[in-house]
Amino acid sequence: MNSPFIKKAAVIVEPIVGRYMHLNLNGHTHRVYVEESGAGVPLLCLHTAGADTRQYRAIQNDPEILKEYRVIAFDLPWHGKSSPPEGWQNNTYRLSSKDYADAILAVADALELDQPIVMGCSIGGRIVLHLALEHADRFGAAIGLQSGAHVDPYYDLEWLHRSDVHGGEVCAGIVSGLIGPSSPTVHRWETLWHYMQGGPGVFKGDLFFYTADGDIRDRVKHIDTLACPLWLLTGEYDYSCTPQDTEFLGKNIPGAHWQIMRGMGHFPMSEDPDSFMTYLKPVLEQARIARSKSNKA
Repeated sequence: MNSPFIKKAAVIVEPIVGRYMHLNLNGHTHRVYVEESGAGVPLLCLHTAGADTRQYRAIQNDPEILKEYRVIAFDLPWHGKSSPPEGWQNNTYRLSSKDYADAILAVADALELDQPIVMGCSIGGRIVLHLALEHADRFGAAIGLQSGAHVDPYYDLEWLHRSDVHGGEVCAGIVSGLIGPSSPTVHRWETLWHYMQGGPGVFKGDLFFYTADGDIRDRVKHIDTLACPLWLLTGEYDYSCTPQDTEFLGKNIPGAHWQIMRGMGHFPMSEDPDSFMTYLKPVLEQARIARSKSNKA
């Protein structure tokens, strides 16, 4: 199998290419950072709350995946390398379900993605449910990682944005317990590093969608998996989106496929990518086939 990496003496260059798009979202111009690698079926990846595209680094570098898929990940506005809009200093960031879906659809339109497979984790796993319900015609299939229909806040969200604490470190401290106990140390700490670099109040603003506005418990039963096939993968050590939360979805969404990933926590693609690939690759193949059949219909 040919490696996607370019080797120059002792230097290794990854195949991931990044660029910026200027998008009008909710009446404001946003400079949005997008990364992609590979070619083939578009796979659009959505990061977790308060984080960025780096969580998908292993998938974007996997030679087997890159032979079949064009892997795309983007930083939500206010996240990672994406900038907040002009005048951000006079506003409070708060993510709504509509703004979230609109951003995803705008990126898909700008890149002219035809029936992409959409995959998201945590808040990304939640918005995947919204997309499958409200925009099934736009996506060939959906994969929810750590997907739950709702979560009640289990800590004081005010600690996430205070002048007397280090915001990045408290964010990382809060999510650290969500990482599976067997996750390799290097991946555990890189995942936490991403959280330490988040913008002020961004993680808190994302959790408005996660804990309030994005509640979809009473509507998941209406998701049509014939229109948008759905797979759910959840780590057994996640207490934010628990295995029971995913079981609820599996039992209430007709035709949904779901599986609990052993030994894993809330950030499977980032905290333990090698183990995660053993679960993801078969699901990707199933989603690709389902998408192909749908396109022929």
